[in-house]
Order: sequence, then structure tokens, then C-alpha cells
Amino acid sequence: MTPEHVENGDRATPRWTREQAARIERTDGTVAPIIYPPREDSVPEINGWDTWFLRNRDGSVATIDGWRVIFSLTAPADLLPGKRHDVAEIRYFYSTDGERWHDGGPVFEGEVRGSRQWAGSALLDDGDLYVFYTASGRAGEADLTYEQRLAVGSGGTVETDGSGLRIDGPFEHEVLLEPDGERYEREEQYRGMIYTFRDPWFFEDPADGETYLLFEANTPIPEGEGVCEDPVWEEFNGSVGIARSPTGDPTDWHLEDPLLEGICVNQELERPHVVVRDGRYYLFVSSHDHTFAPGLDGPDGLYGFVADSLKGKYRPINGSGLVLTNPENAPYQAYSWVAFPHREELLVSGFFNYYDLGGLTLDDVATLPPDEQSKKFGGTLAPTVRVALKGDRTRITGTLSHGRIPLESEELPALSEERLVHREEIRGGYGRY
Repeated sequence: MTPEHVENGDRATPRWTREQAARIERTDGTVAPIIYPPREDSVPEINGWDTWFLRNRDGSVATIDGWRVIFSLTAPADLLPGKRHDVAEIRYFYSTDGERWHDGGPVFEGEVRGSRQWAGSALLDDGDLYVFYTASGRAGEADLTYEQRLAVGSGGTVETDGSGLRIDGPFEHEVLLEPDGERYEREEQYRGMIYTFRDPWFFEDPADGETYLLFEANTPIPEGEGVCEDPVWEEFNGSVGIARSPTGDPTDWHLEDPLLEGICVNQELERPHVVVRDGRYYLFVSSHDHTFAPGLDGPDGLYGFVADSLKGKYRPINGSGLVLTNPENAPYQAYSWVAFPHREELLVSGFFNYYDLGGLTLDDVATLPPDEQSKKFGGTLAPTVRVALKGDRTRITGTLSHGRIPLESEELPALSEERLVHREEIRGGYGRY
């Protein structure tokens, strides 16, 4: 078994242990309701998935003359869903009500870092726009590679008028960080199923104003050192990385020790981000069922950990880490969740993934005719999930509409004393396996 903390330099890096992950189970408090397609797809020619919103330096949702902005990875809807990451580009969408989103088109025109862009975050800092992203591959490469670096596009402008919002370049692109091979695994070092160094997420610590960039990574595991009881588990070495800006400049970063490691437990701790509530730091990641090490059974879900400071000793929320997952009869209906605070509760946004599979696995979907594969992919925003949070416990209490991103000032429908998500809502629809 693995220890809860491992000495790493002058601090102990918290670990998500196998004992903790073995407690993962679907419960009424962690299972979201069945998702159905929205009544209207405002951009039918585009599929979207990983999504984030434009934030202020303090983490709040930014507004510009009443408009709020989200960014999504996108690909043409006539492309097979399984190929979308090979051509992914970031588009932006804008809204005045946080529900009806208008397509603004690609964020970047012309030269970017990488052959395509994967997920990141976006910051509006005193009028300056920074769009952080994962530079996957190299621009101009003849064959796709899966090298990953953390990059930023800065210098763009945001303009509004009575009818909408527009983001224009030129952007200045630069690679911010690459793995060092010591704290964070380089591509040539990895021996697992998936290599990761991606998903930059800007965060300013309210405790001291220090500025950080969180990201997904892997911890180097030297072969033969017996880090895990079973050597096969060593291939599952996901971590939440962090870099600090000594100046507060969003383009100036230095790598630090990981915040959390999933060694012997999970290969991918995707899209890490932090919510601060009542002096506690809640660290959230998304992960897949197939990225858990053998002997562990974790569904696609949002997983969370809590500590008393940003670099504190994180312990899993709900005892296991599982905060939100899909119903057993629709296990891949949503993914890539982002939690954000709204008054006394958490809201969780994700994208509408594969649905109505009738018991098919994702491997099975890849064998279907192309039109059937496309029909089973949502490719848009999922309903926003409402989550009650108290200490190190959470409970799903209801949902909002597809893609709803409210501001703190906006009233939400009142919750009754009894939870609004009932068992028949969770388990109904699509039939049982």
C-alpha cells in the first residue's frame, strides 16, 4: 500500500491512497441525473467539450459591459468524435444571461504554439487578456505527436457593442512551462497508458496574494524501486502540479513540488482547479474509469480533496474523493467538470459526452458506423449541477439548465429541505444494462 504522504524535498506531498480510493462508490449524494439533449443546439456545425470561463484575478466570473465569456475546445461536428482532439481549437462564446451563448469564433488566428490546442484557463487582469492553453504537438509537424507544454496567448483585445462581444488579436504566444524530468515526468520517461503535462489553471491565493498555475502531470517513477506493491501500479502516477509566479506576472512561472499525487492509484488527474470556502481549500480533478490502477473501481467523475491551505495536507472529500459521477446506466454522459462557488453552494459545469449507449463501452462506440458514433456524442454543455458543501462532505441537490453559468449576484431557484434529485431521476431513462 502507499503512504498518505511522501517526502519530497522539504515538504511532504499528499497522496491519494489506494485505501482511500477503494472506498469509491456511487451514492444518491454523488450521482447526477440522466442528461437529455438540449432543445436547441445553437451551433450545430461545431462540437464542443472541455470548457472554462473568463475569470477575474480573484477567481470570480468576469463580466465586460454585462457580457460573460466562456472558452471551449471545439472541432467540426462532421468529424468523428473520437478524432476531435487531433484538430482541437479554442473558440469563445458570450452571453448576457449565462445561459444563451453566442459563438464568437476561434480565439486565435494564425500562429499558435503546438499543432492544436487543448484545455486551459482564461484571465482578465485589469483589462489585459491571458488565454492559457495546452500546446499539444508542434506547429507544422507532418505526423501528430502528443508532446504537451503549457502556453499562453496574451495581448488580445475584448470589445463590446450593443449586439455582442468580440475578441481580437494579435496575441503574443509563448511556452510557459515544460516538465523538468524530476518533479514532473517528461514524455520520454513515461511508461503508462497516457502521458500528461497539460491543463494550466490560473489561481491567486486569497490568503497571501501569491499567484499560481495548476496543471495536470505525472510523477517520475524509477523502474524497479518498489514504489508500489505491484510494479504494474507504478504506471499509474498522476499528479496535480503547481508553478508559482514570484512577480505576479501571468507569464512568469517557476515549477514547484506537486500539490497531490495519485501514485499507484490513477494515471490522470485532469483539469485541476481550486475553490476556497470558509478558509478551506478544495482541490478538484476529473478522471476516467479506465485510468484507475488494477484492483480499483472508480467511475468517470469529479473527484475532490480538501486542505487547510493551498499547500496543505489534502484529504479526500466524502472519504474516497468522489464528488460527482454519472448514473450507472449512463456512465459516460458527462465529463470534464469545473466547480465554482455560488453563495452557499457549489455549481459544477461539464460537457455532454456520450449518451444513450445501451450498455456499449467507449471501445464499442469506435466500431459503430460514423453516423452512429456522431449521434451518440453530445458535443455541447451539460446541465450545471448544484452541490451542497459542508466541511469535507458534499451532496448533489439539483441541476440547472444546459450550460448555465450564473454570477454570484443572481438568485437561483430555492432548494427544498428534501433533496431535489430523486432516485427515479437518477436511474430513469436509457434503460438498465
